[in-house]
Amino acid sequence: MGNNEGVTVYWRPGCPFCMRLRLALRLRRLPRTEINIWQDPEAAAFVRSVADGNETVPTVVVAGHAMVNPSAGRVISEVRDRAPHLRR
Repeated sequence: MGNNEGVTVYWRPGCPFCMRLRLALRLRRLPRTEINIWQDPEAAAFVRSVADGNETVPTVVVAGHAMVNPSAGRVISEVRDRAPHLRR
């Protein structure tokens, strides 16, 4: 799951870490897909598969590389390395 060429952010309502990361990426105008794991059982299963069985969010996939609870800086760094076509 996740976009193999872009950025996918898995999140859930009420998660302060998700809100902070989503806002930071929005302010940087980073193109991304955002998926609410409470509305998508397959997305929740994917998050569990990369987060030791937990539904830890935010989980972010950059060009096929999954990261659990990354900072905005780490996401941007991964985009620079793995998906430079997304940088503006």
